[in-house]
Amino acid sequence: MSSNYTELAASIVRLIGGKENVSEARHCQTRLRFILKDESLADDDAIKALDGVINVLHSSGQLQIVIGPHVHNVFEEVEPLVGNLTNQPTGKAAETDEKKNASELVIDFVSAVFQPIIPALSGAGMVKAVMALLVVFNLIDNKSQTYTMLNIFADGVFYFLPMLLAFTEAKKLKCNPILAAGVAAMMLHPNWTALVSAGDPVSFFGFIPFTLASYGSSVIPIILVVFVQSYVEKFLDRVIPKAVNLVFVPMLTFLVMGTLAFSVLGPIGAVIGGWLAQFFTFLSTNAAWAPAVLIGGLLPIMVMFGIHNGVAPLGVMQMSQLGYDSIFGPGCVVSNMCQATAGAIVAWRTRSKKTREIATTGAVTAYMGITEPILYGVNLPKKYPLICAMIGGACGGLYAGLTQTHRFATGSSGLPAILLYIGDDSMACFFNIIIAILIGVAVTAVLTFFASAKFEKDDAEKTEA
Repeated sequence: MSSNYTELAASIVRLIGGKENVSEARHCQTRLRFILKDESLADDDAIKALDGVINVLHSSGQLQIVIGPHVHNVFEEVEPLVGNLTNQPTGKAAETDEKKNASELVIDFVSAVFQPIIPALSGAGMVKAVMALLVVFNLIDNKSQTYTMLNIFADGVFYFLPMLLAFTEAKKLKCNPILAAGVAAMMLHPNWTALVSAGDPVSFFGFIPFTLASYGSSVIPIILVVFVQSYVEKFLDRVIPKAVNLVFVPMLTFLVMGTLAFSVLGPIGAVIGGWLAQFFTFLSTNAAWAPAVLIGGLLPIMVMFGIHNGVAPLGVMQMSQLGYDSIFGPGCVVSNMCQATAGAIVAWRTRSKKTREIATTGAVTAYMGITEPILYGVNLPKKYPLICAMIGGACGGLYAGLTQTHRFATGSSGLPAILLYIGDDSMACFFNIIIAILIGVAVTAVLTFFASAKFEKDDAEKTEA
């Protein structure tokens, strides 16, 4: 690992108050996220000045340090420096949840559950895109064994999505993730699937009815199940003597949660999932333009406040219900391309060598789907590129929405993501997302170019003065 990451990690830990001040540390795609015992000990200005740090934010009771796409390299060096990451928060950090409002709690929960599975969804999505390309160009037949196996490669993640969600949710709720995945496995067991297909009533011990519902690729049922399991498991762990804890806690957890999953919680989740499917269908039929316009125009603001972490999973839920995502994906990819374009225009027009370097590298990264470097490094500080990108994103999003463009798999939202719009043995959504991106990029480029004539000149005059 690079010595630069080692030095950066050591400096960050020192400037946030040392390992003694860290209650929890993790990372997402671009940020280090710390829960500190005392946030006042963190020197934000000194952290921002570090080479390799883009910005420092305080949100949802966390200190968030924006690093960029190589954040996992930095975290690998941070992790051994802060020691035990499973410590329960103390001091101010212990009061974090109490200080959060309801929306912050929901966003934090949804983010912790869905973000860790994004790489798996992205990989599976790209396999689906490759599979669709092979069919479109007649390289394989959609009835061949090769097609069947490729479909298994891609659909495995989506079918067993409840197990992945069970694991990540259990980690968030601090219960046993293996037991949670075990309960999810019960709900996906082929024997249960066979009972559902048969359609005959199922009762447990002759008097507890089990509702016939299929849980493959579902989202809501397992979220409800693991939420309840976190309380059941902790209760059992507290009341069962430690000498027999290892045997009886897992056994009773499986018995209790298996019963609740098939009789109450799973069916409730299935009903809620059905309502969501109806809502998504209504939205795509009657107001298909709205989500793409809102996401295309407002995504940068959502990213700044972390709201996107609560909205993006709606696309995953829609995909699990309908097989495609029209809520988040189209607007997101258009917005990202517009932000990248605004940064590229700034790199071309600015007279500042430092700004040109930041804008160039940030634009390239944004074209690949990671926008935070260009957002915090150029577009937000200068303001006018951000506004131009948001207008362009809304225009491109409007076209995507009006043409009911959707992606058939979840993945990153950079240029490679346009392959995710190939599906249903058709190239229609693929061509439409390209047109939407071109509209957004053209509007952004023109607005940013003309705005730069004023703002870059003013910046140059201030620098010379």
